[in-house]
Amino acid sequence: MKDIVLIPGDGIGPEITDSVTTILEEAGAEINWIRCSAGLKAYNEQDDPLPDETIEALDKYRIGLKGPLTTPVGSGFRSVNVALRQKFQLYSNIRPAKSLPYIKTSYKDVDMVIFRENTQGLYIGKEHWVGPEQGHAESIAVVTREASEKIIRAAFKYAQDKGRKKVTLVHKANILKLTTGLFLEVGQDIASEFPDIEFEDLIVDNMAMQMVMRPYRFDVIVTTNLFGDILSDLASGLVGGLGVTGAANIGDDAAIFEAVHGSAPDIAGEGKANPIAFLFAALMMLDHIGEAEIAERIRQAVYETLKYEKVCTPDIGGLGTTDTFTRSVCNNLE
Repeated sequence: MKDIVLIPGDGIGPEITDSVTTILEEAGAEINWIRCSAGLKAYNEQDDPLPDETIEALDKYRIGLKGPLTTPVGSGFRSVNVALRQKFQLYSNIRPAKSLPYIKTSYKDVDMVIFRENTQGLYIGKEHWVGPEQGHAESIAVVTREASEKIIRAAFKYAQDKGRKKVTLVHKANILKLTTGLFLEVGQDIASEFPDIEFEDLIVDNMAMQMVMRPYRFDVIVTTNLFGDILSDLASGLVGGLGVTGAANIGDDAAIFEAVHGSAPDIAGEGKANPIAFLFAALMMLDHIGEAEIAERIRQAVYETLKYEKVCTPDIGGLGTTDTFTRSVCNNLE
């Protein structure tokens, strides 16, 4: 029995959490869920979007599954997601984008994985006003050799372990010569340690174009925080949207897995929520804890379920509900 912190989240979070935990239990995953709170619900109830007891639980158990959280615009508190990544040094944000059967998209057979540096870049929150009139704002981006080495080596190691053939490093070193220039330099050095893996580097604007024109040429992608945030959503769009892609945030000794979509409060409680992204995040979690066989059984059950529009949720062209999808996946487990 594995102890794992579970944060259901806001909006549709509790619904998709119920779906995912039901499927995992039906598949035989032996997990003791340590339920904790974060996000808007925690803020409303405890005046803190990231309560101490949630941090303490994650610190103790070192692994979590987190639903979508709401961060009110202009509320004065930072994103819980960013805070957790920095608190536990979850430097690898891993976002697979893989075409799914029976989901209609402009592309078939897309299969790429984006490694995004998760703790630095422009997302460190170092911003300030220049002058008294608030007419001039500046943000500071930080890129270090140490952090760059960690994320780039993680991408190459993943490619090596999974039998993938190529790593593409994305940068803007033609303009941001010091920050992304350092990232590129580190990537070139590390690539020499993996001679069996093809390495290329692309400027980020060219990368965005190439992903739309020729997505099949990409395998494993590694980049800095802001570029990774943007390109991973683009990659999700290639395979059906944020509702079908999960994510992992992994550090040296801790990991948090999550859906990448928002909390969708407008459809909360209506039975329309698609649990696939959160379920795929949970499957990444199962792989991480050594339960790859169970993860693959669930994955194949999802593929089988996607055949039937009547049980799938409306966002992927179905006529069903969260509950019908959940029941169908459970029934299709072998």
